Amino acid sequence: MKKVLLVDDDVDFCEATGLLLESKGYEVVLAYDGKEGLEKVRTEKPDLVILDVMMPEMNGYDVCVVLKADPKLKKIPVILLTGVGQDMFRTHYTQHMGLMTEADDYIAKPVETQELVERVEDWLGGNS
Repeated sequence: MKKVLLVDDDVDFCEATGLLLESKGYEVVLAYDGKEGLEKVRTEKPDLVILDVMMPEMNGYDVCVVLKADPKLKKIPVILLTGVGQDMFRTHYTQHMGLMTEADDYIAKPVETQELVERVEDWLGGNS
């Protein structure tokens, strides 16, 4: 069974998306801030990381940079969830920052759940 780490400070989003991915046959591990997410990548060894950008403790861009700089973790695909395009004028995060992270994929928020499942399936080649 493929393991997905979902890192987002929106508890409701994590729980709902986690249930959806579990219904598709994935094992799901949740983290609610960037620091916790980074710790869980190291302990859980997921096959894919879904990472929100705007989070407390450590933002998703910074987490992604750390992951991609680590030879043991850099091959794990990272999908960034970002509302930065729509919130650019209200936040200090920029699209350029996202391009500098070497993330493997991006999905704009609000996330369409079917699109998210399709992207996970694309990256993991199914759930077995």
